[in-house]
Amino acid sequence: MHEDVQLVLEVAKEKMEKTVKYLDGELLKLRAGRANPHLLDGIHVDYYGVNTPLNQVSNISTTDARTILIQPWEKSMIGPIEKAILQANIGITPANNGEVIRLVVPQLTEERRKELVKQVKHECETARVGIRTARREAMEELKKLQKEHIPEDEIKKGETELEKITDQHIKRIDDIFAKKEQEILTV
Repeated sequence: MHEDVQLVLEVAKEKMEKTVKYLDGELLKLRAGRANPHLLDGIHVDYYGVNTPLNQVSNISTTDARTILIQPWEKSMIGPIEKAILQANIGITPANNGEVIRLVVPQLTEERRKELVKQVKHECETARVGIRTARREAMEELKKLQKEHIPEDEIKKGETELEKITDQHIKRIDDIFAKKEQEILTV
């Protein structure tokens, strides 16, 4: 295959990989009825005037399937951590005993489970759009290359390969959706 065509395919594949990786990260933040330290990703605490990620001022662990334990490295950080969790609006109220903060993840209602599945479906559809956008951009690049006197059969091979790559990534998104849906709907 012509090296310019190969380059276009590699760029498209890289964009698609980033889209799938981003989707994975977004879905980790969704609460599926089980305690998961990733629920707290993105929460920042005021640490002596510096906006610092929660996991850099405390140890975060799960003690059981429904409890997240946050152990601040400094006891003075309990208040700011609680405040940050409440402001993040993750739907869990923190409880502290002066040493550690406990977050008890409530059981999901049937209605909330269906809402979460809709949210996951929306995130997956957004990722599919990202994949299709990467494919469209790559196709446009291939058309430009054809005008630059690269043989048509090379372009056709590139388009066929691009379709394979696209289908693989769409299938990965479908698999991720099925797995997350199963996780959410399992009581």
